[in-house]
Amino acid sequence: MKLQTQIPLKKQEHNQIDYNSKLFLVGSCFSENIGNKLNYFKFRATQNPFGILFNPKAIETFITNAINEKVYLESDLIFQNERWHCFDAHSSLSSSNKNEILENLNAAVLSTNKKLLEASHIIITLGTAWVYRFIETDEFVANCHKIPQKKFLKELLTVDEITESLEAIIALLKSIYNKANIIFTVSPVRHLKDGFIENTQSKAHLIAGIHKIINARKNIHYFPSYELMMDEMRDYRFYAEDMIHPNATAINYIWGKFADAWFSPETASILKEVDTIQKGILHKPFNQNSEGHQQFLKNLSSKKEKIQQQFPFINF
Repeated sequence: MKLQTQIPLKKQEHNQIDYNSKLFLVGSCFSENIGNKLNYFKFRATQNPFGILFNPKAIETFITNAINEKVYLESDLIFQNERWHCFDAHSSLSSSNKNEILENLNAAVLSTNKKLLEASHIIITLGTAWVYRFIETDEFVANCHKIPQKKFLKELLTVDEITESLEAIIALLKSIYNKANIIFTVSPVRHLKDGFIENTQSKAHLIAGIHKIINARKNIHYFPSYELMMDEMRDYRFYAEDMIHPNATAINYIWGKFADAWFSPETASILKEVDTIQKGILHKPFNQNSEGHQQFLKNLSSKKEKIQQQFPFINF
């Protein structure tokens, strides 16, 4: 008797992710959940240099500016609540020091440009189709930075608008590295501040927009993060206390599905070795001077050296 409906996931046969891959993740906070997993397992992964970006327009602007190596100036900033902000970036980059935020923005642009040029896999997580347009400039923003809502117009991107934005993103990425694998996914985090019906409508627009541009032959793929959460984990025990964000169990489950779909058996084997080392590093002995613990440290060091001989870039 099956008590769960499962989504059949096809194993990626070509361009799998391994420890030689270079990954770039951008988008909603769920991209950081997967990015943190990749970092834990010591893959070469970069995530959200401009902080969390929720909608397609924000991601399009970010990638456009990174590829064109935009230089941010004081005119690109706004001062609110005694801090400097940039409408293109998350508030995690905001600062009370104007020069600091400009340095961080421009450093992130240059770093992103370099990372995108060499990225073998780019994972883009879309969170919402709702966008805010700053009335003064008539431009979409990535983050409102708690500026009064009366200064913005709230809009729902149509399916066609989302498709156009994603097509622009793909064209930009392929213009610098045509062989890059682009993996789209929709964040399972529900944006209930927009409203229950409005959130469903938003997610539906994102999914429909993405599926108009998926093309495996062109290395453009879809991973069903949203569907896994909604269908295979149709239970509130998989949510954090806010009943909105996936909890650790849900994140681990979706990560496992992602690994099954995209990692080769050889990569999965190395993954287990890295996990053993990471758990060993976190181990707290009862007696750190004991002979048993010294032998444990010796074995752990040997495991580290073995992995680092294969992959010199790994640093524990």
